Amino acid sequence: MTVERGRPWGTAGALPDDGVVVGSDAEARHVVEAARRAGRPLPPLGLLGGDLARTVGGTGDASRLQTGGVVLAVDVVSVLLDGRQFWFVAHLVARRRWWRGRVVAVMNAEWLGRFDVAPSSHPNDGRVDVLDGALPLADRVKARRRLPTGTHVPHPAITQRHVAAWTARFEPPLRIWLDGEAVGPARDVVVRVEPDALTVVV
Repeated sequence: MTVERGRPWGTAGALPDDGVVVGSDAEARHVVEAARRAGRPLPPLGLLGGDLARTVGGTGDASRLQTGGVVLAVDVVSVLLDGRQFWFVAHLVARRRWWRGRVVAVMNAEWLGRFDVAPSSHPNDGRVDVLDGALPLADRVKARRRLPTGTHVPHPAITQRHVAAWTARFEPPLRIWLDGEAVGPARDVVVRVEPDALTVVV
């Protein structure tokens, strides 16, 4: 069940024997995609690094996974890129090669590297935060300076949505990154949140 404001989230516990330890969002995504494509249940993941781990309070301490970490339910996100099926755990970024023109971030996590892209995002609320903008150069420089502290929003040139599903058509196609890995350009993007799909331990 997705988290509700003011209600406790997570329980004390350890990574079970069938759990998989991952050190990055990309590793977590590969485990999720492999299970989904094979029609298997998603295994619990022990998070040692990545933006999802940072968002849920991960410390990178591997010993906690076995001796008393925190067990959390989180959402994963299904995405169709020109009809090709993928999943991600932390974020999707659509942009040109040099961050010019339109930039879109679909955030299940709060963080994107050192940037606090989606300060209000929660990875277990059944929704993603979509930030969509094409800022003039001067505003882009200012926003980049403010990204580490999450003070780049609100901004009149950045549209923010908090949604369970989202679609977009990019003309021309934009390059797509899922959990920090480039997966190629896409024109049509369809995003759908899978609530409570994954158990993680930090």
